[in-house]
Amino acid sequence: MKLKFLLPLTALAVIIPLAAQQPKQPAAPKQPMSFFVTSVGVGDGANLGGLAGAASHCQRLAEAVGAGNKTWRAYLSTSGPGAVSARDRIGQGPWYNARGAQVAKNLGHLHGDTLEEARLGNTLQRVTAVNEKGEPVKGSGESPNQHDILTGSQPDGRAFTDSADHTCKNWTSNGEGSAQVGHHDRTGGPSLSWNSVHASRGCSQQNLVATGGAGLFYCFAEK
Repeated sequence: MKLKFLLPLTALAVIIPLAAQQPKQPAAPKQPMSFFVTSVGVGDGANLGGLAGAASHCQRLAEAVGAGNKTWRAYLSTSGPGAVSARDRIGQGPWYNARGAQVAKNLGHLHGDTLEEARLGNTLQRVTAVNEKGEPVKGSGESPNQHDILTGSQPDGRAFTDSADHTCKNWTSNGEGSAQVGHHDRTGGPSLSWNSVHASRGCSQQNLVATGGAGLFYCFAEK
């Protein structure tokens, strides 16, 4: 005969309240912002004042929301002699948006450098590519569509090596030239790339708007 051992009711009365009183694990602290899409462009088409002017714009927008204690860089490449690649300007990651969501672990994850990283894919997409205020950026299907984000870069984040103008004269032109753009919402175009989909119609504000943009760009905290 099997014996059954039952706890006295008084013991159960003690155990149940103790179990209910176990402290909850504290929530992980929100990660500080280290990535955003600019809420507004400089306002002069793709003439951003060069890389330095674009970086200053990132810094000002970050300071306005209390995140100016970092070194901010615009994710932009240049072209021609001494060309600079966007990926070489933004540090090593990881990067988090204004809501505390991670958009990429490191440079390899951001750009899909290896087959495994490309398969995994970064988490930079419409719901995470928010501006410095944590607000969504209008994309395909919304009015106005502003998913064209200036980068001047190839999909791997490196500068173009041909003789064409992919950077609106290294971000100093609001007229002649063209700029390579990505789509923050990962929709439309021949690819679903966040950083390299197609060339803009031109460099003026009007031409950037005409192809689905507003002169916006990505900002990353270098450190």
